Amino acid sequence: MRPPIIIETGQTILFIGDSITDADRDKQAYRPFGFGYVHFVANMLLAKYPHLNINIKNKGVSGNAIQDLSQRWERDCLAHKPDILSVLIGINDLWRVCTAPQQARGLLPDEYELTYKRLLLCAKQASDCQLVLMEPFMFCSDPAGHMFELLQRYIEKLDGLAREFDAVLVPLQSLINEQIKIIEPQKWSSDSVHPYVWAHAWIAKCWLQAIGL
Repeated sequence: MRPPIIIETGQTILFIGDSITDADRDKQAYRPFGFGYVHFVANMLLAKYPHLNINIKNKGVSGNAIQDLSQRWERDCLAHKPDILSVLIGINDLWRVCTAPQQARGLLPDEYELTYKRLLLCAKQASDCQLVLMEPFMFCSDPAGHMFELLQRYIEKLDGLAREFDAVLVPLQSLINEQIKIIEPQKWSSDSVHPYVWAHAWIAKCWLQAIGL
C-alpha cells in the first residue's frame, strides 16, 4: 500500500482542474478556494496544521478539458512549484466527445492518457511533487448508458497513471457507485456532474481519507 501524503512546513499544495475544482473561486464571496471540495479540504488542512504555514492554491478553471489544462500548465502549475499536486480533469473531454465533437474537441481516452502523462512528467521533473489524482465522475444510475460506459475508459487510464506515478488515487467513481445504491443521484447533483455543496464536502472527505488523514 502506498504511504500517505506527507505534509510539512511551508509546503505549497495546488489543486487544478475544471469547474468542479474552480467552484467560483474568483467570486468575492468564495475567494480564494471556491465553494467546493477545495474549500473544505483547504480549511480542514489549515485547521489541522496551523503551525505549518502551508500555502494552498486553487487553479481550477470552469470548462477545462485536458488540452486546456495543457495550455496553462506552465503558468498555473509548474510556476508555483507545488510540493503536493492534486488533479481532477476529464469529464469535459467525455462531454465534448459525446455531445459537441465539432465545436470544442475533447480527447478520446488514449489521447487523454498521453496528454495527462506528459503533464505529470513535467510536474515531477519541475518539483518532484507528491501527486494526488482524482477520478473524473458522474452521479449516474444507468451503468448501461453510452456516456457512463465511455467514462469508465477514462477512469481506467487515470487509474493506470496513478499506479505508474505512484500517486495517491482518489477513486471517486467507485465510491459514488456504492453511495448511489443508498442515496439517489438526484440528491448529489442536478446535472449528474456538478455536486451540490454537501456532496463537495463528501468529496473533500474522500480526498483527505485517500491521503491518509
